[in-house]
Amino acid sequence: MNILICDDDKKDLTKLRDMIEKYDKEKRIGMSISECGSGEELLKAISKNADIDAIFLDINMDDMDGLTVAKNIREENEDVPIVLVTAYMNYALDGYKVRASRFLIKDDLDKTFSECMDDLCHEKKRKSNKILFSCVGGEVCLQASDILLIETAGHKNTIRLKNESYQIYKKLDDMEEQLKSHGFLRVHNSFLVNMDHIRNINNYVLTMDDGRQLPIPRARYKEVRRIFALFAGEKI
Repeated sequence: MNILICDDDKKDLTKLRDMIEKYDKEKRIGMSISECGSGEELLKAISKNADIDAIFLDINMDDMDGLTVAKNIREENEDVPIVLVTAYMNYALDGYKVRASRFLIKDDLDKTFSECMDDLCHEKKRKSNKILFSCVGGEVCLQASDILLIETAGHKNTIRLKNESYQIYKKLDDMEEQLKSHGFLRVHNSFLVNMDHIRNINNYVLTMDDGRQLPIPRARYKEVRRIFALFAGEKI
């Protein structure tokens, strides 16, 4: 997770970095932190590296105030989370104008920082869970967690969601490899299932949370149960 922090006060910059590093150590996320001492320096850093997951930005800076910097960022990037940090509460309304993800008061950081980081990490995970598929009719970007299963019939696969489906010409073996890291399990030659949507597995039958039942071949049954048990245990 790549984070940029910007503050022209070296003491505040160091404190914020220390808090991020402490959070990272506790959560074991693996964060890369870059520091900027001015708004101009921050904008240059962003222009050189578009792969930024969050920006912590002080509002009260001398050369270019944080709100002006945030407006410049929004002209190029509408989605990156911007956390505005300041010693004064009266800037909160201005924060909404630049679609700030959070507004943190410096004196309250010890109380509010962890919750802010939790939200940023959750958003990062949510975004990284989106997958682009080349389906019949064009490209479709889907949230992995929304996919119930993928089933094959002949040379065509169907991606099934709760209320819609998409057809795709791609080998199920290739889709299995693509989706393995997102919690999908091959339970049958014809079915690739999202384990988040499995209700239970019993007597060689897999029941999904929408009531759909899928057969599991005897040769796969023991391994399917083992993998699902590990997955369910990790979630708990």
